[in-house]
Amino acid sequence: MTTIDDIRAARAAIAGEVARTPLVTSRTLSEIAGADIRLKLENLQYTASFKERGALNRLLALGPEERKRGVIAVSAGNHAQAVAYHATRLGIAATVVMPAVTPFIKVANTERLGARVVLEGDTLAEAAAHADALAAAERPVFVHPYDDPLVIAGQGTVALEMLEDAPDLDVLVVPVGGGGLVAGCAIAARAMKPGIEIVGVEAALYPSMRQALAGEEPHVHGETIAEGIAVKTPGTLTRAIVSDLVADILLVSEAEIERAVHLTAEIEKLVVEGAGAAPLAAVLTNPARFAGLRCGLVVSGGNIDSRLLSSVLMRGLVRDGRLVRIRVEVSDRPGQLSAVTALIGELGGNIVDVHHDRWYRDIPVKMTGIDFVVEIRDDSAAQRIVDGLAGHGFDARRLSSDADG
Repeated sequence: MTTIDDIRAARAAIAGEVARTPLVTSRTLSEIAGADIRLKLENLQYTASFKERGALNRLLALGPEERKRGVIAVSAGNHAQAVAYHATRLGIAATVVMPAVTPFIKVANTERLGARVVLEGDTLAEAAAHADALAAAERPVFVHPYDDPLVIAGQGTVALEMLEDAPDLDVLVVPVGGGGLVAGCAIAARAMKPGIEIVGVEAALYPSMRQALAGEEPHVHGETIAEGIAVKTPGTLTRAIVSDLVADILLVSEAEIERAVHLTAEIEKLVVEGAGAAPLAAVLTNPARFAGLRCGLVVSGGNIDSRLLSSVLMRGLVRDGRLVRIRVEVSDRPGQLSAVTALIGELGGNIVDVHHDRWYRDIPVKMTGIDFVVEIRDDSAAQRIVDGLAGHGFDARRLSSDADG
């Protein structure tokens, strides 16, 4: 099994080529959570993910003949970029096999970092099968994303740095996919501070490590915002380490992860991906579990699609009651729209969007329906606007955030 000495050796090997990311205290998140929240910002790595640590440590261990053969990896995201970047920097040819459905931006980023990208299959499993065929034909060295002692040692340098910077931490909260990060962190942290608690976090749709430890058949499914930890089968090596050293694995829902992404962006002005926000989601969802503790949260990465982030931020405003939809029915005659918009402004609302519908609603032919998306200071302002419109003779009502119109 990987040891603390292996992790210290990994730290020496990757020093100067992988960032020693900061561990920052969030006063506001601490107040919200009722715990002392400290964030390990792995989203500040060059490729915006902790994956660089393990990938580089594995690549540095290659012998001269292996370097000539090149490397191959299977990934749809962060591991792909880490391998591509460091292999290219070291002069090692890298091939990354990705599912054909991988978002264009991830394919482009991996190619930009120097790897040959091969798109094959609709799933990671199908991509892996193609990678096996390529490996048999071309004989490159396979760089596993998590189930490799050198990769685990590299990931463990995260916890090494955390406890050097904050030896008073009571618990580390770490996202769990295949298990490389949580396994490495558990080995390092428990060696440095035997009494520290390690808590893993999985997306509720992909509880593969928790199921494996319980001896259950894997049952994972669905679209998750936390793609980085959406792993169907955890590692064999990592599973054994997690079983020995990790106190608990918590599950977080999509809504909880989404809220954590939004809070981190709004409060700390940090862009984090779903997997990176999972530890915060777990602490916020389990306040009694972490109350009063000094919690080190591993923000594992920041590679989130810009469009998805935009949706998360706007949905956060809706969830917090700062963005509402108000429907107004008015007479279909000139001047009515301008009268309503002026009144909403006077009542303190900022109109973000307007949809004007004369034909498709079940209202009298001489009436028209107008839906306003309105930004407000707080949730109580919505009713004030509705009441104000009604007081001026307009039929108005607030639509729920999930109304279909």
